[in-house]
Amino acid sequence: MTNRRLVTSLILAVLATPALAGSYPVSGKWGQSASTEMAPIDCSKLRVIAFNGDQRTDSKGGVPAYRNRTVQASGAGQFRVVDEFTTGQIGNAKVNYTLRVVDADTVEMNLEKGGTVRLRKCK
Repeated sequence: MTNRRLVTSLILAVLATPALAGSYPVSGKWGQSASTEMAPIDCSKLRVIAFNGDQRTDSKGGVPAYRNRTVQASGAGQFRVVDEFTTGQIGNAKVNYTLRVVDADTVEMNLEKGGTVRLRKCK
């Protein structure tokens, strides 16, 4: 009986522990742009996606804030990302995409449902 209680207690402790989120491989503010400029751009009139630790915000997307669940490298400068979000009508939904680091000033988000979003580093 004691072993059964110990196992049950351990299982409950594991289930109660929050899952650790990953951190994005990029940080800062990035503006949606087709620009090929080789330097950070002015993002004042652009859709801006900001990566900060395990949080991502989107100034003009359908969901304003996401929390990262996992980041897995899938090639040179390429990552499979799973984010989670909650809105007033939707709870704990997940979005999957590939994040590709093109260069120091350019990343691309290849969304499973939404195509590719090209982002340039903001000034």
